[in-house]
Amino acid sequence: MDKKNEYQITDIAGKLAKGFLRNPLTALLGIFLLMVGYLSLSIMPREEDPQIAISGGAVIVAMPGASPKEIENIIVNPLERKLREIRGIEHIYGMAMDNVGIVNVMYYIGEDREESNLKLYDKVMQNMDEMPKGVMQPLIKPFDIDIDIPIVTVAFYPKEGSQVDDVTLFNKVRNIQHKINAVDHVAKTTLSGAHKAQYNVQVDIGKLSAYNLSLGQIMKAVQSVAVDVPDVKSKTQEGKMVIFGVENAIESVEDVGDIIVAQYMGSPIYLKDVAVITKGIDIQNFKEAEIVQKTQDAQMAPKAKQVTLTIAKLAGTNAVFVAEDVIEVLKAHADELSDAGIGYLVTRNYGKRANEAVNELMHHLIITIFIIAFMLVFALGWRESLIVTFTVPAILAITLFVAYLSGQTINRITLFAFLLSLGLLVDAAIIVIENIHRHLHSHEEADKEMDELLVEATDEIGAPTNIATLAIILTMVPMAFVGGMMGSFMKPIPYNVPVALLASLVVAYIFTPYLSLKLLKKPKHSHHAGQENKGEHQ
Repeated sequence: MDKKNEYQITDIAGKLAKGFLRNPLTALLGIFLLMVGYLSLSIMPREEDPQIAISGGAVIVAMPGASPKEIENIIVNPLERKLREIRGIEHIYGMAMDNVGIVNVMYYIGEDREESNLKLYDKVMQNMDEMPKGVMQPLIKPFDIDIDIPIVTVAFYPKEGSQVDDVTLFNKVRNIQHKINAVDHVAKTTLSGAHKAQYNVQVDIGKLSAYNLSLGQIMKAVQSVAVDVPDVKSKTQEGKMVIFGVENAIESVEDVGDIIVAQYMGSPIYLKDVAVITKGIDIQNFKEAEIVQKTQDAQMAPKAKQVTLTIAKLAGTNAVFVAEDVIEVLKAHADELSDAGIGYLVTRNYGKRANEAVNELMHHLIITIFIIAFMLVFALGWRESLIVTFTVPAILAITLFVAYLSGQTINRITLFAFLLSLGLLVDAAIIVIENIHRHLHSHEEADKEMDELLVEATDEIGAPTNIATLAIILTMVPMAFVGGMMGSFMKPIPYNVPVALLASLVVAYIFTPYLSLKLLKKPKHSHHAGQENKGEHQ
């Protein structure tokens, strides 16, 4: 063909189409994209909902003997003024009570938690010299919102007919807790409804008055022998350290009763003289929980005491994998618990729910892709439909890979962003394949080579398709500037939809012409056939 009549490429669409049309690496690029997309889908952390960065903390300052008014004037108010100097604080709440003042700080949602905690600690430490005399060392407690929400809760309970007491139940569950603490990415475990073993001292107030004693004297006497803290003295001539320690003096009820509380008329007064000592559980702990189960015949089983173990994960880790690892630990100790007469029930499995939610949305995503492919069969043809159908997983693969590199997790909102953009993803590919289809069936294009025809058809629609895609992207940009809880929750949408739309352009301009060259053929035009027959007769 004459170079003067050769089509001149004017858009990036035509340049991409021409560059990859006959390139042997195009097929490898397509396989590579699908592979990285599958890997990203497999290894990306899965959550049911996105974790929102909430940071804050509490500064607790004790001043023994101070009244609430004094605490407010000399601790809470000055501390509030100093903390206002920290950038990023949204709210400050101060509380003044007897002997102690507490100032709670809440940062704007989205502030980095570690950085916020560091700023809070630095500000308090920098102003320690301004603290009034008699104030104890401030205690700074950050809010650990990221690890306070459990992903797995397990209820342990005595089986029906078993003689498991509260202490045995607690010790067995505590052993399981230690094992689960060692699981990768487990951040925090807590026990609720548990009762520990302890010696209970029930003081007779009448006898206490008769001996002219106070509860403070009894507490001091018990503490003097209950705490085993070795006292470091000095070093020997050989350079060895000498440590004087006393074995814990309390090992039985009798030991507790033999504690000398005071001297009365030359005779010792023992704790058993003024109190009743028993070995049991922490009776001062009134927190209990019960479990009720349904049997197979829909009957309610008797209530049983339970100890609830909660497990939380580190932020940004895969809830599915962490939950599965925790369940494996429970299964490994199932026989041990059963032999002890203890049963367990997983009452919450956030990882399973997150996995089911992600799989369900992925299932709907696949159904949507097939519906689009089915509709295109009637509109353009099965080959054209096959080409467009390939572009959708390729686009999603690129988007998933970019999301993985940016540290995102797969959750409801991430997949909602994919579903939202799915109808927009195929626009570019449909426009390209439709224009290619029109050129192939145009009588004026019958003499053109297939390569030139595909490049020209792709390049023609490049500029308007780019502008239309850019306009849609710009409608998503304002959502990225929404603040507060809603802005953080919906953040995956303005992050992922523009990436998916840009990926749809690149995939449409590269793979649609390439697959068209492999799958489509130029039809035979009837008028050309008629002209050839006419020439033969002449």
